[in-house]
Amino acid sequence: MIELQNVTKYYGNFRALDGISFSVAKGEVLGLLGPNGAGKTTAMRILTCFLPATSGRATVAGYDVFEDSIEVRRRLGYLPETPPLYPEMTVKSYLKFIADIREVPSSKQRARLDQVVVRTALGDHLDRVIGTLSKGFRQRVGLAQALLHDPEVLILDEPTVGLDPNQIIEIRGLIQDLAADHTIILSTHILPEVSMTCKRVVIINEGRIVAVDTVENLEGKGGQTTRYKIGLKPVGLDWKNAIEGVPGARIEHETVKGDLVHFDLCLPPEGGYEKVFQAVVAKGHVFVEITPARASLEEVFLRLTRSEENGASEKEVAA
Repeated sequence: MIELQNVTKYYGNFRALDGISFSVAKGEVLGLLGPNGAGKTTAMRILTCFLPATSGRATVAGYDVFEDSIEVRRRLGYLPETPPLYPEMTVKSYLKFIADIREVPSSKQRARLDQVVVRTALGDHLDRVIGTLSKGFRQRVGLAQALLHDPEVLILDEPTVGLDPNQIIEIRGLIQDLAADHTIILSTHILPEVSMTCKRVVIINEGRIVAVDTVENLEGKGGQTTRYKIGLKPVGLDWKNAIEGVPGARIEHETVKGDLVHFDLCLPPEGGYEKVFQAVVAKGHVFVEITPARASLEEVFLRLTRSEENGASEKEVAA
């Protein structure tokens, strides 16, 4: 449904995208993840026909974004980071205006408007002036305009940025609902949004793709530590010394409940679990829980982007 092939974009002498390639299958929700300035928004603007690529090719629903931009726009709904709203208009008049621009047939406009309003929960706000709405409801209006022409593809650029926790939960739920009927690219630097809404992730940093995989696989590959959830029944106060005596072992998130202590055991990639186990048992302490824990997406993200930055710095020094 969406494909980028070796896309590069220069702004003057600055290379914002460096030969990126990825594809999105029909019905998939893909997370485009990266730190601020990584190139995510540039990629979105190329896909939505706002900017031409310097080189490479991008297609949406089989249509080239440069050669067939009108056909691409008909099949695509776009919510940029700042929604394209007119604050002096009411919600109803704005959506009617967008329906006309999107060439929704007049015979179908009423039904389509009703469907979009229900889906975005704007029914009680149709007569409100957009400029008086909260940021969360302005995001809903932005989503409504992207949905009015019933596009096959939705591209959402930072849809929850600047929202409070309650608004984030509402918009996240709406995106999950939309995923049933649309192919979606969700561009964000907020890691929990990707974990909770996307099955597959493209991680981009400094204009280059550093990973393409499912969230599950990325978390399974782990960060720079091996982590276990531990429940321990200690018989004395030396249990910490037994663990911390093993090189590289670290205790995090310690809590005490009754006669049990729970904590995360962090070990270097090369392991050391057997040494920790032997040291603790030798002191008479009893393990009641040992559960391998996946690395968080945040750990993986930091490892990938930091190693990429370090690699770039080393190349610059060498040059």
